[in-house]
Amino acid sequence: MGWPDPVTLRGEHVRVEPLSPQHEPGLIDAVRDGELWRLWYTFVPPPERMAAEIARRLDLQAKGSMLPFTVFDAEGRIAGMTTYMNVDAVHARVEIGSTWYAKRVQRSPLNTECKRLLLAHAFDTLQCIAVEFRTHRFNAQSRRAIERLGAQLDGILRSHQRDAQGNLRDTAVYSITAAEWPTVRSHLDWQLQKPR
Repeated sequence: MGWPDPVTLRGEHVRVEPLSPQHEPGLIDAVRDGELWRLWYTFVPPPERMAAEIARRLDLQAKGSMLPFTVFDAEGRIAGMTTYMNVDAVHARVEIGSTWYAKRVQRSPLNTECKRLLLAHAFDTLQCIAVEFRTHRFNAQSRRAIERLGAQLDGILRSHQRDAQGNLRDTAVYSITAAEWPTVRSHLDWQLQKPR
């Protein structure tokens, strides 16, 4: 199918598996928890656009630029979506993005472990030289979450693209390099093991 191949990743708090049209009802339930599509600074599909968003992501996968996933919580309920995107097979780079989670799992170990699994697969299996994260400059919650992972701010791409309303978006770009991965891995493992 191409690089990277679809894969299912499992942890204690999360299971990440390739996105499928069959996941639509669970994704609709998840996105309704918190009405995430109402956030102005990010794109999360509303319930009535979920099928189109699944089709869009699967089309990009077929073109080799994305590997989309459905995220399941520890009980096996669908909790959201995440993606390897901006796939660069030549330079062995991916971005982890287009991520959203139901409100019920936000600020839980699910995100930390999800990112731990995706980063481990990117660095240890795919042999990536770097993994990027991008978010709107004004998405403070997302920026804090990315920084808690151990990613470093590379910079702000000013007037990078237009949002759904036509406004110019400044994009904060973060990354973790292969050389940093062992330390970041230890940090994430500690985050997952520490008492809460």
